[in-house]
Amino acid sequence: MAEEHTQTLRPPPPLPGRLLALGPIVYVGTGLWFLAAVALLIADTVPRVWLWTAVSGTALGIVGALIMFWQRRASLRGSKGAQKVD
Repeated sequence: MAEEHTQTLRPPPPLPGRLLALGPIVYVGTGLWFLAAVALLIADTVPRVWLWTAVSGTALGIVGALIMFWQRRASLRGSKGAQKVD
C-alpha cells in the first residue's frame, strides 16, 4: 500500500493591521485618479478615453469611500450585517 503523508499545516500568521487598512489605499488611490484627471484635462493633446478613465477611477474611488463610511457607521451602530472595517 502506498504510504500517505499526512502533514499538519500551520495556519499562516495574521497580517499586520496596517496591511489590512483599506482607508489609506482608497483615499490615496482616489486622489491619484483625481490628479490624473486634472492633468489630462489640462493637457488637451491626449486621447479623451484617458480622461474618462481617470474620471471613472475618481468616481469609483468616491463610491468606495462612501461605502466604507456607511459600513463604519453601521458597525458603530451595532448593525448585525455590518462588516468590521478599519
